[in-house]
Amino acid sequence: MSAEKVFDVVFESEGVCVGKLRNEVTNTAHKPFKVSRMLATDEGHFQGGEDTAPTPLEFFLTGLVGCLMTQIRVFAKKKKIEVRDLAVTCRAHWEALSDPDMPYAARPVGFEVDIALDSDASEEAVRALIDGAKRACFVEATLAQKNEIEHTLRLNRAEPVAV
Repeated sequence: MSAEKVFDVVFESEGVCVGKLRNEVTNTAHKPFKVSRMLATDEGHFQGGEDTAPTPLEFFLTGLVGCLMTQIRVFAKKKKIEVRDLAVTCRAHWEALSDPDMPYAARPVGFEVDIALDSDASEEAVRALIDGAKRACFVEATLAQKNEIEHTLRLNRAEPVAV
């Protein structure tokens, strides 16, 4: 039995370089809502940046924690489970490994997510709520499976080629 699609989520992100390592990324949501927002990223002095904005990893972790928290609260409301207080902590670990051709290669080690929730609901109901929120969090769902990422390169305005 396959699951029936409820809605699509479609975003497009376009980044431009505006400083040493600062980027301005415009994220445009196309479905299920329409909005466009610019977010800047930078690196700290360790990487040669100017520390003028959060790093891409900070945005990544904000997305993971924020998405899970949102789904818990949205689903709690729909399931009529009172949530008085909610805090989520994520500990993320990556390694930078030697790479023969580049300064390093990134490898994720793992993520530990702690959820602190105050509610009069039963532990069984809260566990079911969190299980559903984990399945509905688009960021966590992306991390939980192998993903294909296709890259193309348009060098000097030529036609794009796969890289």
